[in-house]
Amino acid sequence: MKDRARASKRESEAANQAAASWRAFPARQQPDWPDPHALRAVTEDLAAAPPLVFAAECDQLRRRMAAVARGEAILLQGGDCAETFERTTADAIRGKLQTLLQMAVVLTHATALPVVKVGRMAGQYAKPRSSAVEERAGVVLPSYRGDAVNGLEFTEGARVPDPRRLRTMYDASARTLNLVRALTTGGFADLRQVHAWNEGFVAASGAGERYEQLADEIGRSLGFMRACGVDTRELATAEFFVGHEGLLLDYESALTRTEPDTGRAYATSGHFLWIGERTRDLDGAHVEYFSRVANPIAVKLGPTASPDTVVSLLDRLDPDREPGRLTFVVRAGAERVRDLLPTLVEKANAEGAQVAWVSDPMHGNTTTAPSGHKTRRFDTVLDEVRGFVEVHQELGTHPGGIHVELTGDDVTECVGGGNAVLEEDLPHRYETACDPRLNHTQSLDLAFLLAEMYRGR
Repeated sequence: MKDRARASKRESEAANQAAASWRAFPARQQPDWPDPHALRAVTEDLAAAPPLVFAAECDQLRRRMAAVARGEAILLQGGDCAETFERTTADAIRGKLQTLLQMAVVLTHATALPVVKVGRMAGQYAKPRSSAVEERAGVVLPSYRGDAVNGLEFTEGARVPDPRRLRTMYDASARTLNLVRALTTGGFADLRQVHAWNEGFVAASGAGERYEQLADEIGRSLGFMRACGVDTRELATAEFFVGHEGLLLDYESALTRTEPDTGRAYATSGHFLWIGERTRDLDGAHVEYFSRVANPIAVKLGPTASPDTVVSLLDRLDPDREPGRLTFVVRAGAERVRDLLPTLVEKANAEGAQVAWVSDPMHGNTTTAPSGHKTRRFDTVLDEVRGFVEVHQELGTHPGGIHVELTGDDVTECVGGGNAVLEEDLPHRYETACDPRLNHTQSLDLAFLLAEMYRGR
């Protein structure tokens, strides 16, 4: 009994340390919650709630990310820029999952490597902002920080940060995870069905002829397996993880749990969390919190990142240099990636670190169309990915994958692609709550074109 009590005390202390140590550090991009008592009530409620993900799942992903770091796998991560409560529907979740499964099949065949699939979902409800306020027609209100914090409507009432939304985020994330788990184990991810979807895409795409050969090769491979009597029942399921930017530290710390067997603390809000470009300060609260949890984690590196930044982040977040622990997601912009990336990769290698390198080709390539809509040009997104792959080819290192903002819907938010969206099309289905996303067709265009790049290595 005494041993059990001592073990329980150690677990509690480890969880408390991981959940609370960040409070002694400056925390950027946190909401100005007007009611601390309401915040405390919500976080205490979340602290008693079941975890959304489990330590064993996080450890499994960490092993998968170690394979990415060693050059034995590819990461495919994608989903909404900002999830919203209103659009957390079965159809929307199913559409994003279908898109990612289609992309993964193409990349798996082209690289002959496993593809680690991570949805940018079940928690991506908060966004950092460049300004704390937004002004329209002389009216100044707090900026929209995601549905986890306040409302998108430009009204005084909607823009007040409400901590009760943290509980709503938890519930919405739980529903999303339940559906994702049901779909990925219930036949929706059947490889034959996914290939049939891709055949339909190729037939309808404006660039279909370019992709036809690869799609035919996949079809012949499936036919070969059937002819050889391969049991394809295992092809009806898919391993799938979820992740989000670990921005709201009150939420993340409330969902921190410690494993009884190991004493290690985990962020149980998602399998794979990342620190954003705006919150990766070495002396900041986010780096402190992430240094205390055992999940596989990532850090976004923008154009201001230096080799010294890489070393300092390694020392704080991956001091033991363990493959699978840390991923660097590069968001340099198409014009800068070929100049910036080599120095960062070389520095990490010199430190003996085996990290996964991933391209985020979205955030460094945002422009404003004449209509006033924020947009991204597909050709520019593709060019950053191409530059990312080229740098790794020249260095003899592994381009570990991509992290993209996408949706399974036929939105008109990014310009270009095989079935080109024109600037004048942007208002037709511009539905994002924050930044523009690739639509279903553009996402598959990117997968087929990235497959060509990997094949050209």
